[in-house]
Amino acid sequence: MRASSQTSTDDARSSFAAVLRQAGADAQALGTDLFAVADVLDGSGGLRRALTDPSREGEDKAAVVNAVFGGKVRGEVLDLLDGMARRRWSADDDLRAAVELIGTDAVLASAEADDALLDVESQLFTVQRILADNRELRLALADKDRSVGARAELLSSLVQGKVAAQTQVLLERALTASHETSLAAALVRLIEAAAHRRQQLVVTVTAARPLSTAQQDRLRGILEGAYGRSAHINVAVDDSVIGGVRIQIGDEVVDATMLSRLEEARRRLAG
Repeated sequence: MRASSQTSTDDARSSFAAVLRQAGADAQALGTDLFAVADVLDGSGGLRRALTDPSREGEDKAAVVNAVFGGKVRGEVLDLLDGMARRRWSADDDLRAAVELIGTDAVLASAEADDALLDVESQLFTVQRILADNRELRLALADKDRSVGARAELLSSLVQGKVAAQTQVLLERALTASHETSLAAALVRLIEAAAHRRQQLVVTVTAARPLSTAQQDRLRGILEGAYGRSAHINVAVDDSVIGGVRIQIGDEVVDATMLSRLEEARRRLAG
């Protein structure tokens, strides 16, 4: 993606992350809605152009979103699409790609809430290896003379009851999405997405009062510099917290003094 589309995608993913956290395991349903939206966008160049035309007012594009998707997807997804339509896109298909990406985010967030993210990653990898070792199966799943439904049924017969619900959703999506070049390529992308999400630093901050955006950004920069990983920050407010703030990363608790030391170490490393 070019710069404006990448910025719009990043902003949309960031804003929707809070919705996914609140949804927990139910985020899978949001992902299913988003995949359905991506299919509609994939099949209609006119709709994509209407929603990404920079000459149209944001309100006008939001009205198109509501007319097409209102009552057909969950409210959280409709709100997301409303915001995405108001952003700038370098190419009309970038909007479809962004919706697809956030759909994957949603399913993986559901797995994370179920403590099944590692399982999902492992199961996707196992299917990838099975396909690599079984040419006949690989060809059967790629056979365009078979209907999409027949190929999806074949895949489902192999994994149903053997994998997490999120894994099955992602596998079926990888097989049936028309924009995917191949199931193998889609699996590589999904495995990388699961691995990336699993490696993210999850930080829980309990503070005596809400943190401002600037404070969260500063904290994120310190922790990412110290741990060498991207950080996702959850904030809880508890006025009984001694010292005003408590930072927990997994089983590790970082107090304010340690945070100051981390920031100082980062500054020294930066020269």
